[in-house]
This record gives sequence, structure tokens and C-alpha cells, in this order.
Amino acid sequence: MKPEHMNTLSGTAAPEPATRAAPRPRPKKKSNFWKRQARIWHWISGAVCLVGMILFSITGITLNHAADIPATPKIETREMVMEGAGFDALTSQPSDGTTDSLPRETIRALRSGIGVNAAGKTAEWTDFDVYVGLPRPGGDAWLAIDRETGAVEYELTTRGVVSWLNDLHKGRNTGIVWYWFIDVFSVAAIFFCLTGLWLLQIHAGKRAITWPLTLLGLAIPAVIALFFIH
Repeated sequence: MKPEHMNTLSGTAAPEPATRAAPRPRPKKKSNFWKRQARIWHWISGAVCLVGMILFSITGITLNHAADIPATPKIETREMVMEGAGFDALTSQPSDGTTDSLPRETIRALRSGIGVNAAGKTAEWTDFDVYVGLPRPGGDAWLAIDRETGAVEYELTTRGVVSWLNDLHKGRNTGIVWYWFIDVFSVAAIFFCLTGLWLLQIHAGKRAITWPLTLLGLAIPAVIALFFIH
């Protein structure tokens, strides 16, 4: 048998087949880069604001039907008699007017006595008592301290989980941390919508219904606002 690489006619070695050049990698289109960026930032912003968007959507419904959702207020009262440094600190306060907060010693006494945190709350003073309003999401609270006897009266009113969630939606009496959370969430939600619009623009050429549906989403609330809101 002759080797496969021998020429069958002349007996000479057949020339080696030419080695094919490796195909050159195709340059990536610039549009592919922006498509990836749109997808990446869309899902990142969506992940950041997902839970918040569900919360605000649900509470949008509960706020819209607030009059139809029953809420039975529950009232809780606590009492104590303040003594020692907490009571003594009251004597150095003005006999009339307001201060940014109760004295530190008084705040500590309230925490240990009835479990109420009055730090950073405005105090209204008279010559015989001091009143502190303690508004909160889903309810209200207040306390009063008799400056002569040290008697403390605290009242807490709650209106249920739905009322609490509604106040979170509105940012009512929620404090500075929730105040900033709403701003951050709103920015993330706007970014989510804008990147979604970007993706619509990228794929609109393959889906003819894209822009008619987008315009419909604008037209429906505009028509309702112009003709059905009185």
C-alpha cells in the first residue's frame, strides 16, 4: 500500500494542502454596546425599585379607596410620676413658649419609665405643664408632664396597617430617613422608566406596535384629566 501522501502517478510526495487563515473576528457594532448598557441599567434600576414600586402601587389603590376601607382607632394610655433628675430638669425650662426638645434627663426618664422616645420633638411650655406632640405614620400620640407634680400622661392612637402604609406612601410623619428613601426610590423609578423607553426605541423597528401603544399610554391619562376631572 502506498502512503496517502504519495502521488499515485509519479510516486512523489503530494504537496501539503495550504493552511486556511483563521477568520478575523468581526468588529462589534457600537449599537450592540448601547443595547447591552440599556438592558444592564434597566434591570439594575428595576431590581433597586422593585419592592418600593409594588408598595407604592398597592398603597395607591388603598389611598384611592380610603373611604371604603374601615379603620377602627385603638387608643393606648400610659402614666407615670417623674422624679429625680428628669423632674428637676423641668424647673430650668421657660415658663412659656417652645423649645426644640425636652431636657436630656427628662427624655431618659420617659424612656425608662413608659418606653416613649421624645428626643428631637418640639416641647410646648406653660407655667404648669409641658406638652409634646408625637405624630407617627398610621396614628398619633402625645404626652403631657405636670411641672408641679411630675405626673406624666401619654396617649397613643393607631389606625391599623392600611393607614400606616398609606402614610408611608405620603411620607407623613415618617422622619428624615424615609424622606430620603422616597427621593432615592423616585430617582431609581424614573431611571427604570427612561431605560425602558430606551429599550423600546432600540427594538421599535422590529415591533410596529411599540409607539402606538406608548402614545396610548400618554393619551389615556391626558383625556381623563382633560374631560373627566371636575
